[in-house]
Amino acid sequence: MRNNAFPFLPKDFIQTKEGLIFAVVCYQPQDTKVGCFLRYVADGQGWKKVDTEQANSLLQTHYPQYLYTSSQFDTAFHAVAVSDIVQHFQPENKLKQLMQQQPIDDLAQKLHTLIAILLQYGANSDSLGLTGSMLIDQHRSSSDIDLVVYGRDNFHQMRQAIQQAIIDGVLSDLDSALMQDNFERRAAQLSYSEFAWHEYRKCNKAAIEGTKFDIGMVCLWNELEIDTNQYQKQGMRTFKTKVIDDQRAFDFPAYYIVDDEMTPEIVSFTHTYIGQAKNNEVIEVSGTVEYNIATGQRRLIVGSTREAEGEYIKVCR
Repeated sequence: MRNNAFPFLPKDFIQTKEGLIFAVVCYQPQDTKVGCFLRYVADGQGWKKVDTEQANSLLQTHYPQYLYTSSQFDTAFHAVAVSDIVQHFQPENKLKQLMQQQPIDDLAQKLHTLIAILLQYGANSDSLGLTGSMLIDQHRSSSDIDLVVYGRDNFHQMRQAIQQAIIDGVLSDLDSALMQDNFERRAAQLSYSEFAWHEYRKCNKAAIEGTKFDIGMVCLWNELEIDTNQYQKQGMRTFKTKVIDDQRAFDFPAYYIVDDEMTPEIVSFTHTYIGQAKNNEVIEVSGTVEYNIATGQRRLIVGSTREAEGEYIKVCR
């Protein structure tokens, strides 16, 4: 599953010698470094979660070596040299470890119950991992359970398992309080009712005993389409179009092929808009046009910044 030469995958966490924990966001090296985003900082009592603004401010002031501007994608994120990494947290190893020991708290107990249910409904245990706060033992009783599924087929099999378990009453759809919390965390450019309608039909999140869990996909190496092109940003565009290929809608980033001559490909780097639309649906989309320097082809990026202000995908109902 992992490439020995570069064993870092999205959803992994890496810790640096200065006490910084980054979430990996790239499959490929970025100028030999690991493309990532700062998520936790050591603060004496443990680890403190930071938002985008806090992360960028801290790095600019104290650790500018981890700021990174990609010439390929004409965008800024973070990157860490492999030599600066003191610990590499791998979701599949963490899940195996927790499943082999007695649960030490309520959330771990719910994780054990959840995995048993998913396996009962046909999930492949070898394809699963655990990310988020539980990966680095920073969860609280109110935390979510963030699962990773490796491989596109395994992921869609998992979605079907979740859907059937909800129908059978073994798992629950998110109630209004959990969905409202999800909406507020995402800070989406949609109204609450629009956001909830899209979320409920994705079958990539549900609740177990009142705790939200979700699944995120990480592609296997043979599923990746490596993009070595260079892009330049060209300004915002908002338009309506029809989705004609949704095969990679749940990838990260998500890809949609649409019936639009100017920007036939939509790419979403924002988790809110992963799995957002299906084949033959008409969508309204707003994002940043990127120009492929080599080919001249354009594409639309949703999530050109982490907050994706003013950028969205929504089905026209």
